[in-house]
Amino acid sequence: MIFRHFYGGALNSAAGIPSRADENASLFLSEHVPGYTGVVPLEGDASARSYYRVFTGSGTYVLCCDSALIDNREADYSFLRVYNLLKETVPIPRILAIDGKKGLLLMQDLGDDLLEYAFPLLTKDKIISIYEYCLENLFLIQCVRGEGSAPFSMSFDVEKLMFEFNFFIEHALLGYFKASGHSAELQCLKSEFLTIAGLLVRPELFVLNHRDYHSRNIIIYTDVPYIIDFQDARMGLPQYDAVSLLRDSYIQLDPVLFTYLKNFYYEGGLERGIHSMGKDEFDYYFDIMAFQRNIKAIGTFGYQAGRGNRRFEKYIGPTVAYLADYAERQDELKKAWGILCRHIGGCAGRQNQL
Repeated sequence: MIFRHFYGGALNSAAGIPSRADENASLFLSEHVPGYTGVVPLEGDASARSYYRVFTGSGTYVLCCDSALIDNREADYSFLRVYNLLKETVPIPRILAIDGKKGLLLMQDLGDDLLEYAFPLLTKDKIISIYEYCLENLFLIQCVRGEGSAPFSMSFDVEKLMFEFNFFIEHALLGYFKASGHSAELQCLKSEFLTIAGLLVRPELFVLNHRDYHSRNIIIYTDVPYIIDFQDARMGLPQYDAVSLLRDSYIQLDPVLFTYLKNFYYEGGLERGIHSMGKDEFDYYFDIMAFQRNIKAIGTFGYQAGRGNRRFEKYIGPTVAYLADYAERQDELKKAWGILCRHIGGCAGRQNQL
């Protein structure tokens, strides 16, 4: 099944690789993919890594160029650390060869079928099946245990959550939406964000999270949802990744399906010992976490728009629309949402419902 292509157009040689890495990449490919016939630069999201599709007479591979690997020992390279934790547990692309000194990895090619692009072409039953599979994969990630070193030493603490809130203020609220940066109201919003961040820091409930578990980081390959872009994994509430998937900026699930999948995750997490929350407590933290996660996403979209990358601008409205629902249910979010409504276009009408 072929869906909309995520990646860019073809080149006839390795000329698509940046010149500074061209010679190293060519030598690397000649060693590990002898007789390769072409290299295609792949379109990606906001990332310091560059990806290329490598063609051979019998198949394709993906080449990753990442300067962060050059600057770290392989044991300290976050992608490899998390890869080694997950490779025997969940479906992820296999690493076939690596040259740490040159910052190069050769990986399995999973194709172009991101869940975001596959979704509109799937039947209702297939959508349910795929999302259940995605949640089962999430259970497996969140059951991974460890301590001491990253990613287990990293968490969504107040500092991290406030960094994301402040990023939103700078790049979305002040940048994209052009709100005033000197008002007392803005200081009040920062105070509300600090309170919300404090509610989410419950280390006794933390589990391992992918951190960006949404439809652009899931590729459907041989009818299996494979997980990519997992290198930023860290500890946080179990709701974090569930929110990323079920309150996705790129796919808006209908209310019936959303409720079913949310309950599927709640019951499955309870059975597997991932959490021990009652339903009311679970729903409360789901809404608070979703508010923060969606604010973070809007900040990223605003930042990209400010840099002239308008590809993500269309996702701002649907993500903003989620926020009102959380605030309608949770008193702790009402004040922050009320302030946001006065600055984010198209939302002011919802404020009167709070």
